[in-house]
Amino acid sequence: MKNRFLFISLALFLAGAVLPLRAGQDISFGKVISVAGGETQKGIVSFGGHVTVEGRIKESIIVFGGSLVLSGDVGDSVVGFGSNITLKSTAVIKGDIASIGGILDKEPGCVIEGDTVYFAGGKDLSRLLSGGILTFPLMPLFLIIKLIGFVVWLLIALVAVSVFPRPLALASAQIRTSFWPVAATGFVAIVLFSGLVIVFAFLSFILIGIPFLLILAALGLAVKVFGQVALFLFFGESLGRSLNRRTPSPVAAVVIGLLVISLIKFIPILGFLFSFGLSILGWGVAIRTKFGTTENWLKKKA
Repeated sequence: MKNRFLFISLALFLAGAVLPLRAGQDISFGKVISVAGGETQKGIVSFGGHVTVEGRIKESIIVFGGSLVLSGDVGDSVVGFGSNITLKSTAVIKGDIASIGGILDKEPGCVIEGDTVYFAGGKDLSRLLSGGILTFPLMPLFLIIKLIGFVVWLLIALVAVSVFPRPLALASAQIRTSFWPVAATGFVAIVLFSGLVIVFAFLSFILIGIPFLLILAALGLAVKVFGQVALFLFFGESLGRSLNRRTPSPVAAVVIGLLVISLIKFIPILGFLFSFGLSILGWGVAIRTKFGTTENWLKKKA
């Protein structure tokens, strides 16, 4: 139980400041959400609850644990992590559906216009999400840490792409069209940031540098999160285009991108170099686009 509450608390802490910006988004923790036939709602994010949709959802449905029974329409995508998802015969999903570590049951007649990403979890993952991660026999600590990191990044990515789809889309596009300028910006930014951390760390001995270190830590975390999610989106979209020449929805793209990046990071040596390169690109695209608000923040105005 402790691990599950840790994940939920972390997601709430990271999302609490930005989720209210999306009016009409139903966000619940362990509660029942019902959208009756004839009702319309913007979107749903559920942690450990039971979701029943007979009406229409304009955007996406995201469920962590718990269950989803869908017999109505969804305008974008459906994503479940460790969830029991049931699609009735009348269900219509305009985008993609991704079920990771859960159960996906599709009745004949349901319509999915996008792609289906399904990684079954079974009893082991259900046990994990119930707080039994430390009871797994002989599971290496390294794999446990990697799994926790994957879950945390999945929470962050799904919340971020549902709240800021346009800034992340703009940043992802800049990685594709301005790869080397983005990389150069990231390299210089990391060098300058590291230098500032060292300077203010020395100044902290006389208390002057402590407030500046806290500001740098907050800035570094914001850049890290935005840059990484933009990279998930970039890799997911690129893979989707290469496989079927169609761009997946943002929600499906970040899930695919996270899976691809996580698998590559497991490769010895290459995984480390790949992670370092991603850090450079993440810093570069966050700063160059000013968190997805402009194509090139550093360009001189005429």
